[in-house]
Amino acid sequence: MPWRKKINLYLALIRWDRPAGWLLLLWPTLGALWVAADGFPGWHLLAVFVLGTILMRSAGCCINDVADREFDKHVKRTAGRPVTTGAVSVKEALVVGAVLAWLAFALVLTTNAITIGLSGVALAITLAYPYAKRYVSMPQAVLGLAFGMGIPMAFAAVRGDLPPLAWLLTLGNLSWVLAYDTEYAMVDRDDDLRIGIKTSAITLGRWDVPVVMLFYLGFISIWTLALGQYVPGPLFGLAMFVALLQVAWHFTLIRSRTREGCFKAFRLNHWLGFTVFVGIAASYFVR
Repeated sequence: MPWRKKINLYLALIRWDRPAGWLLLLWPTLGALWVAADGFPGWHLLAVFVLGTILMRSAGCCINDVADREFDKHVKRTAGRPVTTGAVSVKEALVVGAVLAWLAFALVLTTNAITIGLSGVALAITLAYPYAKRYVSMPQAVLGLAFGMGIPMAFAAVRGDLPPLAWLLTLGNLSWVLAYDTEYAMVDRDDDLRIGIKTSAITLGRWDVPVVMLFYLGFISIWTLALGQYVPGPLFGLAMFVALLQVAWHFTLIRSRTREGCFKAFRLNHWLGFTVFVGIAASYFVR
């Protein structure tokens, strides 16, 4: 039926079959939520941040595909996206994105003024990111800011303020986003060079692999040191050690710079985030 085909196109537009994207946003946000609440944050805030993360990531996909529709035609991995092929019109994609963003905003309205204000900042960065690839040599840093906004929003929603810890965790998360999104950019480097897109993979050149490893170590170091006095018990330290082992595995996947290896490393990053979150949540649960 035509309506069923249209729904499937919209689901493809928001990457419904690729949950790794919203999981990368979700785990650090939930980790911050647990730390801010000194344990389980309650069902209301948990629902707001889980659903809000899924909705905003989906809206971001709509915005990104509209902005990149001409570039995506020339990239192997993105040539079949619904907006690029014309299966979904620009107007349709924008309407879907707007509806999803409004639903996310409706959830934020159930929190407090500072969280609502931060959601506006997050939306502005999300809108700016697709165009950063035209002008910024490392647009992954802009994406990192967008992906990290859930952390200060979590602290604001729980506490009503923004302690230095919130920004320190945001900085650590930025380092992680730079790591995994550079891996992602390494997949498309040949295509991006040809069409003139700027990415961290192109900017770093042959330094890409060692710098990605440094970004990973920055994330793990900052979160370990920042949370050492807040998260009780040894489980968090064990989780960060397991995360470090995953980083070593990622090195084996990306060191030869193959498309398959780099894309696999990117897709597996949500397990690294899950490991860190489980270490935080479990520590509070067993204390």
